[in-house]
Amino acid sequence: MSDTTVRNAAIETECVIVGAGPCGLFAVFELGLLGMKCHIVDTLKHPGGQCAELYPDKPIYDIPALPVCGAQELVDRLMQQIKPFDAGFHLGEEVTELRRREDGRFDVATSKGTRFDAGAVIVAAGLGSFQPRRLSVEGSDAVEGRQLHYRVAKAEQYHGQDLVIAGGGDSALDWALEFCGKARSVTLVHRRSEFRAQPASVARMQELVAAGKMRQLTGLIGSMRLDGDRLVAVTVNGPEGATTEVPCEHVFAFFGLHPKLGPIAEWGMELDKKALKVDTEKFQTSVPGIFAIGDINTYPGKKKLILSGFHEAALAAFGVQAYVYPKKRQFLQYTTTSPVMQQRLGVGGAPEAE
Repeated sequence: MSDTTVRNAAIETECVIVGAGPCGLFAVFELGLLGMKCHIVDTLKHPGGQCAELYPDKPIYDIPALPVCGAQELVDRLMQQIKPFDAGFHLGEEVTELRRREDGRFDVATSKGTRFDAGAVIVAAGLGSFQPRRLSVEGSDAVEGRQLHYRVAKAEQYHGQDLVIAGGGDSALDWALEFCGKARSVTLVHRRSEFRAQPASVARMQELVAAGKMRQLTGLIGSMRLDGDRLVAVTVNGPEGATTEVPCEHVFAFFGLHPKLGPIAEWGMELDKKALKVDTEKFQTSVPGIFAIGDINTYPGKKKLILSGFHEAALAAFGVQAYVYPKKRQFLQYTTTSPVMQQRLGVGGAPEAE
């Protein structure tokens, strides 16, 4: 099949965004304000990236003008904010091919065969594609997704039940503290007595253990006891051969992620410790027309904060516009006063000439 045939079958768009986390979603908004259409691709089956996948109910305190905001709430607000721009979403798909053509546009293809003819690309892939490190014990496959979980989707459905939480990082401690007093019982299992979580969380957990409000065991989950196809208990293998059986209805395993760039590493962009090097004017990578925002990029002074990613998305959008339309003059307009932007947002009347 010729390149021309492939391009004729492809979706033509001004920009493809790789990653539907908060930074990718805000890039849709910033491109929309500039009058640019885009399509967004993510390996997960729902928008939100790691926020929605790993800690949807976890509070975030450093989003401007929102004293506290749940991670899923933030994603929901972003989705509402970008509604006027009608972005194309391609979820459950991984970008497997990306090639810059001689004319400066890009051929992009996904794992499901979706193809794009894109003017530019914004990579907002967080840590890249990722999978949770799994609990590998006999019987775990049979209950995964039902009683063995690697994320908490709706915390309230586990209230009043017996829970085992495995891990020693922030996710494990955060959820142990969150469920304490709401679940019937909470048992925290970690392979050693030292924890990687925030010291304040560890101290609070130890207070609750001392007060008898939750249990903490040092060791590893060695086996699961099933009654038919239902999990009823786990066995924790502790120091010096000691074993403890813990009745439970659900196990949450928070052992971290396997972050990997995947195909991104093969797209010819300059890397620094598995992150994409960008400039700080427009967050363009070493390949003209490919921009990178959020945790996937690196530059002097980089801070991995959502609000920093929002700033990067705004400047990257201007960079995309300049790349796709190099002869077009750029004007900085404000949503409070610009009839053009208000029209694009669906809150104004007839637009004035740009």
